[in-house]
Amino acid sequence: MGHRKPPWRVRAMRNTFKGLPRALHHVAYESGLVVPGADGRAFTADHYFPVDPGDFPTLLVRTPYGRGLPWAALYGLLFAEQGFHVVLQDSRGPLGGPDSWRAEAADGHAAVAWLREQRWFTGVLGTVGPSYMGYTQWALAASPPPELRAMVIQVGLSRPHDLYYTGGAFNLETALVATTMAVHQSRGLGAYLRAAIRAQRRMDKAARDPSIKDAYVSVLGERAAVLEGVLAHPDPADPFWAGTDLTAVADGLRIPTALISGWYDVCLDQTLRQHSRLVRSGAPTSLLVGPWTHTSAFDKGIKDVFADTLGWLNAHLRDDKSGLRPTQVRVWAGDGWRDLTGWPPAGNVRRHVRADGTLGDATSHEPIPLRQDPADPPPALGGPRLGPRAGAKDNRELETRKDVLTFTSEPSTRPFEVLGPVRCEARISADGAGADVFARLCVVDTQGRSTNLCDGLLRLNTAPAGPVDITVPMSATARMIHPGERIRLQLSGAPSPRFARRPAGPSVVSVHRASLVLGSAGD
Repeated sequence: MGHRKPPWRVRAMRNTFKGLPRALHHVAYESGLVVPGADGRAFTADHYFPVDPGDFPTLLVRTPYGRGLPWAALYGLLFAEQGFHVVLQDSRGPLGGPDSWRAEAADGHAAVAWLREQRWFTGVLGTVGPSYMGYTQWALAASPPPELRAMVIQVGLSRPHDLYYTGGAFNLETALVATTMAVHQSRGLGAYLRAAIRAQRRMDKAARDPSIKDAYVSVLGERAAVLEGVLAHPDPADPFWAGTDLTAVADGLRIPTALISGWYDVCLDQTLRQHSRLVRSGAPTSLLVGPWTHTSAFDKGIKDVFADTLGWLNAHLRDDKSGLRPTQVRVWAGDGWRDLTGWPPAGNVRRHVRADGTLGDATSHEPIPLRQDPADPPPALGGPRLGPRAGAKDNRELETRKDVLTFTSEPSTRPFEVLGPVRCEARISADGAGADVFARLCVVDTQGRSTNLCDGLLRLNTAPAGPVDITVPMSATARMIHPGERIRLQLSGAPSPRFARRPAGPSVVSVHRASLVLGSAGD
């Protein structure tokens, strides 16, 4: 085994990470290793390892985004410094669509078979990685090899359909940004950054084009068969998606699995769903949710994410439990961390919307008109998105629009916490060809700043014949509400470019009644 130093760019990036544990080992690496796939296709891998003598557990990171920056620094170098062999291996990735997604399980097993032939492999294996690298972990865990002792799935994907669709609407921005990353990141960091800048500049214009199939090319720079397949098959029950949903892998799983996400992560709901399944299965599991987006978990959150990840891997690959936190769940609640014994906590609070724009205990029976024009939609502002425009934002300017309704509680007289899932239950009718109901929870501070916490969308492509009852899931949040602060419910049409525009013309949605429910079901 050669003792080459990791590339200087990798070492330079590693030196930018602040607040991380000191290196325990000097690191060497070997590149360009050939790892056969299940069908004989050759995949390339890089191997980072401690120079010091001794037996070290192995981490397998299967990535479609290339083996360079930032992954080489975040996984290869950082974890090798802490005493792991780290294998960064190319995977088929999302661009191949369902055929590639369905092949990830067999490819993962082929990679483990290759590991068994390496003289440095001790038979103690863990997996780690974010986003699609989480999907490759779930794929391997569908039939876990005996060597697999632990997984850490960070902002991870388990059901591809949910990345592309929400409440019946196409997640335009997320789909285009994710595909830009998949296409260009493996071509080098410079190529990816140029492509990402182009995508952000052209996104809003593409969202106004009624033909998504043509407009996306200006954003991406080329055609992508996977996007055209996804657009042609919106129904999750379509055979196109068969075998791609790995949600059920968590049922009955016994592999210790740590889950990490952020309140503004596009994969938050998938993470929370998998955590619930792992708890029911009895698997050792932990959950960390910070104030992060899909990407800021590895920037602003790197200290907490790395500590949680390293603690879990040390505990289950080395039997060193010194880095484990005391409770199964840790969530950020706006003013600090909360350690909880489980998620979600029991109980909820229900507030009703009223025609005077308030939220209260009593129900308003006067219909409230919500005007929508898909050709002039509300602009997307913050929330669970991919790219620099994600996260918590000041919503005050957005809330001045006539097509955005707001309902606000009285100032709180005592502190209380909003912990758990959030939903909007409503009875609506519409006079147009369809309707969108986008519901968003905000907290309004004592200075009047309205900050988004969580949201969700439900799309009705045909107008209901009469009033219908709907539920809009709004994901989940954790937030301490301090005295003087208020909670606010926004209702509007689908914001752009986050969601593809509804093809029909303007409509008026009548909100006959609506309730904001904060917390678990069961009231």
